[in-house]
Amino acid sequence: MNKYCLLVLLFFVTVVASAQERKISGTLTDRDTHEAVTQTTVQLLKSDSTFVGGSISNEKGEFALTAPADGSYLLKVSSVGYLTYYKKLQITDGKNLALGNIVMNADAIMLKGATVTGQAVKVTVREDTFVYNSAAFRTPEGSTIEELVKRLPGAQISDDGKITINGKEVKKILIDGKEFMTGDTQTALKNLPTSIVDKIKAYDQRSDLARVSGIDDGDDQTVLDFGIKKGMNKGVFSNIDLAQGTQSRYADRLMGAYFKDEYRVMLFANANNTNDMGFPGGGGRGNFGRNRDGLNATKMLGTNFNYEKKDKLKIDWSVRWNHSDGDVQSRVATENFVSTAGSFSNSLNQSYSRSNKWNARGRLEWQPDSLTNIMFRPTFSYSTSDGTSTSISGTYNDNPYNYVADPLLASSIAQMAADSLMVNSRSLNSISYTQNQEAGGMLQLNRRLSANGRNVTVRADVDYAKTNAKSLSLSNVHLYQVKDATGVDSTYQTNRYLQTPTTAWTYSLQATYSEPLWRGTYLQFRYKYGYSRTTSDRATFDFSNLGEGFFGSQSPLYRGWNSYLSMLASPYESYRDQRLSRSSVYTNYTHELEMMLRFVGKKYKLNAGFMVQPQSSHFTQNYLGQFADTTRSVFNVSPALELRYKFSDVSQLRINYRGTSSQPSMSDLLDIVDDSDPLNVHRGNPGLKPSFTNSLRFFYNTYRERRQQAFMTFLDYSNTRNAVSNRVTYDEITGGRTTQPDNINGNWNANAGLMFNTAIDSAGVFNVNTFTNLGYNNYVGYISLNSTSGSQRNVTRSLSLSERLATSYRNSWFELELDGSFTYARSKNKLQLQNNLNTWQFAYGATLNFTLPWGMQLSTDLHQNSRRGYADRALNTNELVWNAQLSQSFLKGSPLSVSVQFFDILRQQSNFSRAINAYQRTDTEYNSINSYAMLHVVYRLNLFGGKDARQQMRNKRPQGDDEGPRGMPPGGAPGGVRPMGSGRPMGGGF
Repeated sequence: MNKYCLLVLLFFVTVVASAQERKISGTLTDRDTHEAVTQTTVQLLKSDSTFVGGSISNEKGEFALTAPADGSYLLKVSSVGYLTYYKKLQITDGKNLALGNIVMNADAIMLKGATVTGQAVKVTVREDTFVYNSAAFRTPEGSTIEELVKRLPGAQISDDGKITINGKEVKKILIDGKEFMTGDTQTALKNLPTSIVDKIKAYDQRSDLARVSGIDDGDDQTVLDFGIKKGMNKGVFSNIDLAQGTQSRYADRLMGAYFKDEYRVMLFANANNTNDMGFPGGGGRGNFGRNRDGLNATKMLGTNFNYEKKDKLKIDWSVRWNHSDGDVQSRVATENFVSTAGSFSNSLNQSYSRSNKWNARGRLEWQPDSLTNIMFRPTFSYSTSDGTSTSISGTYNDNPYNYVADPLLASSIAQMAADSLMVNSRSLNSISYTQNQEAGGMLQLNRRLSANGRNVTVRADVDYAKTNAKSLSLSNVHLYQVKDATGVDSTYQTNRYLQTPTTAWTYSLQATYSEPLWRGTYLQFRYKYGYSRTTSDRATFDFSNLGEGFFGSQSPLYRGWNSYLSMLASPYESYRDQRLSRSSVYTNYTHELEMMLRFVGKKYKLNAGFMVQPQSSHFTQNYLGQFADTTRSVFNVSPALELRYKFSDVSQLRINYRGTSSQPSMSDLLDIVDDSDPLNVHRGNPGLKPSFTNSLRFFYNTYRERRQQAFMTFLDYSNTRNAVSNRVTYDEITGGRTTQPDNINGNWNANAGLMFNTAIDSAGVFNVNTFTNLGYNNYVGYISLNSTSGSQRNVTRSLSLSERLATSYRNSWFELELDGSFTYARSKNKLQLQNNLNTWQFAYGATLNFTLPWGMQLSTDLHQNSRRGYADRALNTNELVWNAQLSQSFLKGSPLSVSVQFFDILRQQSNFSRAINAYQRTDTEYNSINSYAMLHVVYRLNLFGGKDARQQMRNKRPQGDDEGPRGMPPGGAPGGVRPMGSGRPMGGGF
């Protein structure tokens, strides 16, 4: 009897516990678009505003959270761009509460004035997509999205503008999921204002072929997708930013957009001579020498058009014009790791350049029915570039700075030549011009043959390029270690004019087929035929026998070779040097046959297969008096594997492996010694073998919604068999180098990273994020111990460790971020112990954004940048870099703002940078302007939505009136709960 009573009691407890889950659920939708409102914060509060629990709405707008006990609660739903929603709840008898559909209203004032919710979650994760909330990353007034990307956890922007996110390079920018300026990430970074961005998504986008066919071709691209704030998807908005500064600096930017239902048009214009430094000027957080390589001015015009009729037609089109002018002066000091003997060189260079480029890209995607997809992508481009340069350089057999302050002064050269320290010197003047025309297109047709995954795809790609290059160079070389019979140093002069027309044709045809075997299992085939042909015919006209001073009265000017050629006694065509002229034709035929098995389960996706690639190349060349006719055939086999395992909607593991092969260049295979430049001789190697690289990547991410914690880690590993390295023989007498490519084994590298972002408190006011990167490289190459011995195998092992840690406090009117970073680099050389390096670069400082009650905003950045561990004490520097901006918004809705920027206030930022690789250490100092002030005037025109949205804008009271959400009294929510973010206004912004 007691046994049965116990069972009944357990059953009763179970039923009661089940009945007291008190689950609260609902769905969020946009009032105007009726679409799901995703990634929105839902909080359950007690009547005294104590936090009880929270959740984030999913991609369908659904949310669910649990009440711990019966009683009265307050539900709060908040998201940037929407009015905060409040609802009183009463939980009784432990019952679940289904709230159904909750309609979210757009905050019209936010669209006009950009009030930012201080408690916005910085980063969330959904499967393999990282979602960053722009409101959580405070940027100075008037900033572009480049400043926003710099602040994203796990993101980096290199000196050349390359974006990496979670260890992968970003190849494409999207706006609201639509393509934007395909092939160009810089237009968006430099022109799209931060104030219009809501969420930023980072994910891997599959290729056109993989997306429609399901067949993985290994051509995924990491993209950043910038979502426009809610309510801006209809209407007109523009942003005009005019700026003038001291030191003759200027930066003007114009953006305009028109969105309506199925299409949108965006226009951009930009002109500046600040090297696109933006704010805080590239000086903070350990950036040494970044974006300060000379004085550069750029201009840009661009337009982007998108049209989309859902499930029927998509049209994307972008056209842009870019112009640049460069004035770059550089002083370069190099230590070459080519022998155990010292090899040092210095150069002083002055170059001027200008370029113009027109580029157009489009996409037409048509679905005539539910089973057919047709896509066409045309591309066109036309560009010209001019350049002139003058330089003087010298080579030494010991570090010249141990003897003189300026190695390139005439007195210094004479002194070191007398002491046998000087090896050679060279003066060089040159003029260059290049014209390039390109056109191409891709046409793809996909047809689904059944609903269970059977489909076929055919695709054709065609590209044509025509280049015409001209250059004139005057070079004088002085060899101090080579004497004639009378003891006079040896010299030689090289005066040459080159004309190089080149044409290239490339086309490919491919077909794919996917066959379902059984449920969740598919067999996939892909065949591709590729053909390419490149023709080049370089004509060389040699005037070297005219002597060193023959052209001495001339100075290099853009396309100014006629002033030189007119001095000749005969037409320049009569000076053609047939031996130095080179004509070549390179033809390549490739077949690719790939077979792949694809397994799709509830929690996993697995692709496994291989590709065979027969390839045939034919190369003919007439150069240096030798005619070469070479044919080469190779057969490659490349395996591939991809596994995606989904632990939950916010946790995923990805494993990718791919083997790839690469062929040496045909010119490297020719047994020809190219001594046209006696100081840089190249020798071919007909015995070169193809290289094969194994690449493996592990990637894992997860997210804890309750604690607002995002975690990501990755590991990349690759090794190369038969890698191509250069055997370099250094001549200590002339300073010349003879280079010959050769195969070598033992090259491998590994790179690991970890990103962690978490809120410290439940409201997300305090936040900590960290990004750690560890890299190891085992590089195998050849060095020459001396001029008489052959090259020997050398191993260089390098380790790099970098860390960035930041913590921030933020509310509706104030944000303070403290951050620190360091990079440690260690390099050990097996045969050249004197080249071992242990260096540190570290930075620490603070970034502050502060908004006063009347809307004035102060943004400032103060960082100490330091270097340690360099043998040259001049490199162990400390730079305290301080930048600041003060801005004020005007007029109703804050459409007008005026700001003053101050760059490098303390004038401590240097123009110096160092680069190290396996062959050499290079120190470079550029001309640049680091310290200046600039006045910005920004005006925004916003006409959003339909009649209802505009009526809200007219009726809404101005910011700062302490007005709560609709239906609430001034001062806050019912029961004395003050809405989060209703404190001081942010001012300014969209």
